[in-house]
Amino acid sequence: MIIVDSALQKHAAEGRPVKVAMIGAGAIGRGVAGQIVTRTPGMELAVIANRTPENAVRALELSGVSQWKNISTLAALNECLAKGITAVTDDLFLACEGDGVDIIVEVLSDVELASKVALHAFSCGKDYLTMNAEMDATFGLELRARADEAGVIYSVSDGDQPGVEMNLWRQVKSLGMEPLVCGNIKGLQDCRRNPTTQEGFAKTWNQGVKMVTSFADGTKISFEQACVANATGMCVSQRGMLGGDFRGHIDELCHSGRYDVDELRALGGVVDYVVGASPAAGVFVLATHDDDFHRFNLKLYKMGEGPLYAFYAHTHLCYFDVPVSAARIVLFRDTVIAAKEHKVDVVTLAKTDLKAGTVLDGIGGYHSYGTCENASVAVSAGLLPMGLSEGCRLLRDISCDEAIRYADVEVPAGRIVDDLRAAMLRRIAL
Repeated sequence: MIIVDSALQKHAAEGRPVKVAMIGAGAIGRGVAGQIVTRTPGMELAVIANRTPENAVRALELSGVSQWKNISTLAALNECLAKGITAVTDDLFLACEGDGVDIIVEVLSDVELASKVALHAFSCGKDYLTMNAEMDATFGLELRARADEAGVIYSVSDGDQPGVEMNLWRQVKSLGMEPLVCGNIKGLQDCRRNPTTQEGFAKTWNQGVKMVTSFADGTKISFEQACVANATGMCVSQRGMLGGDFRGHIDELCHSGRYDVDELRALGGVVDYVVGASPAAGVFVLATHDDDFHRFNLKLYKMGEGPLYAFYAHTHLCYFDVPVSAARIVLFRDTVIAAKEHKVDVVTLAKTDLKAGTVLDGIGGYHSYGTCENASVAVSAGLLPMGLSEGCRLLRDISCDEAIRYADVEVPAGRIVDDLRAAMLRRIAL
């Protein structure tokens, strides 16, 4: 980030801003817009595309932008880009086509729509930064492969937990240490939460109720940790991760008896989470070191006795770090986080007893929640990925907490997400 800020300042001084096309203008999108417009010299919010243009305009107004133009053609878009006027459109695909757009920043919550936009962006030769952990955990490896084939970068953003964990993992590895646990610190985990129970919180914080529900019921953290696993090559030690309450500081987790170094190494490292630990809202990496000299000095530098040493970030700031992520990609060709393997899936479990004929309402709904499972197990057992669950119709009754299989559902026809998932599995022969 220290290098990125200098590079952006240089671009600002030279009048060559990094031009961003943002797809989506919800709660996170409004924050991203504000960060780019008011806090990121050397970067320009060139386009906002949203299916409801009024929301895009609202994001601009909240950011203090007084001049924009509604457009519907490529010629009009390119004219705005040439004049430095922010373009607003309801055509998400058109936004990817503009001359001079350096990167697409996507903040959609819809996996099907986001995947279509990503593929179009690749075909237009545009780098693609997403905050859609749900999409990445489901078939991110395929998206990365297709981006590579197109000569562009596909990446999940910094700011939310996966990016913050990946930064920390990279830092720990650069110290010559061996990361064995990548973890997420939660304040609440209750798989029975639903849009009714979370309605008040969503209204208070001006966020979508299904998104808030996915935070509370454990689905979101499962997607986030699957992203980290697939980027680092780690796995889960059991379905759902170890999880559970831990009311101490993360430093204390090293000596809690929760983890065994030899077991962690045999697994290739694990992703995990704890509930109630401090620093709240942070992430952590637990690592080890075999060299006696360095272990002696780690103790000298107040890192403890080992064999596990705790590193942590005490915050994740969601949209605040998105512009820096975009600059890392455009200016330094540095991927923040993207799958290099497909090690962990997020599978679909019933949130309540469900009857045959029920059409699943997907992420953050009333019917189901997602949890992590090793991909080899999930695929061999035919388990339904949570990221593909919405719109599937149950063919039989499902009991509460039962894992739903492909054989239990009728999948909607014609979805690009199913094609991408199948292509990924063929690519890796799982």
